[in-house]
Amino acid sequence: MRAIAVSTPGGREVLSLAEFDTPTPGPGQALVRVEAAGVNYIDVYQRTGLYKLPLPGRLGLEGAGVVEAVGPEVTSIAPGQRVAWASVPGSYASHVVAPVDKLVVVPDGVDPKTAAAVMLQGMTAQYLATSTYPLGPGDTCIVHAAAGGVGLLLCQLADHAGAFVFGTVSTAEKAALARAAGADEVILYREVDFAAEARRHTDGAGVDVVYDSVGKDTFDRSLGALKRRGMLVLFGQSSGPVAPVDPQRLSAGGSLFLTRPSLVDYTATREELASRAAQLFARIAEGALSVRIHAELPLADAGEAHRRLEGRETTGKLLLIP
Repeated sequence: MRAIAVSTPGGREVLSLAEFDTPTPGPGQALVRVEAAGVNYIDVYQRTGLYKLPLPGRLGLEGAGVVEAVGPEVTSIAPGQRVAWASVPGSYASHVVAPVDKLVVVPDGVDPKTAAAVMLQGMTAQYLATSTYPLGPGDTCIVHAAAGGVGLLLCQLADHAGAFVFGTVSTAEKAALARAAGADEVILYREVDFAAEARRHTDGAGVDVVYDSVGKDTFDRSLGALKRRGMLVLFGQSSGPVAPVDPQRLSAGGSLFLTRPSLVDYTATREELASRAAQLFARIAEGALSVRIHAELPLADAGEAHRRLEGRETTGKLLLIP
């Protein structure tokens, strides 16, 4: 089997395509032939050392493929089934051995590349819009990076829930994509202050919730865009980590709420993982949720995929194809 290996934290040059023995699944495991692997910002964090990765190690967490073999006493899935996952280390590879309780069966109405594209970003958008802050008619929200992988899906889910969506983007091209995904107002954040613009459109009140995947560069203004008792959902840090926060700032801003959620805590049980995936796949299969794949690159080009992601060149999902 082939996989992208990392021996030391660093830049894109530390990524290398290497050959390994194809493993045999043990109890509670399955060997999956990877058809597509998703590229996510958490992979960049692990590569650089911002998030600790056991080294030497293999990169990637998300993908979809076909089960080739199962371990002893595994009965929940079988060879030949199509599966997808969001949290299996070493997914930038031609094969992975995965715990079967981390796998979800992909229905016939969803192709493997789409399945790989939504298991982390789509599931993230799903829990953000339905659980972290359950959006409904009359709610107002800001979605940062609205033309990114999570952003495009989150805009669609928020619009479907009846919320008024402000999307922040960097270019006119991305603005068009965000509008098509359901953003009611698109803010070019390099030209105008998104917090001031959101307050202007809400008669000075501010928004109910800000979904912020950017972090350091947007955090202060995200807090400033919230209405009384509003919630800042900080679920990423593409611009860097946020400095320590004095809780008094939340009080001074109007009894604000701040949360730093993670997908693992919103799929903590097998039942919750299966339920969220089923809801997501059903939306895709019925055409109610459009998944934009920005590019498909060969597995060996993982470094180029990271360059595009870090350069904010992407509009949608990046996939690696073994």
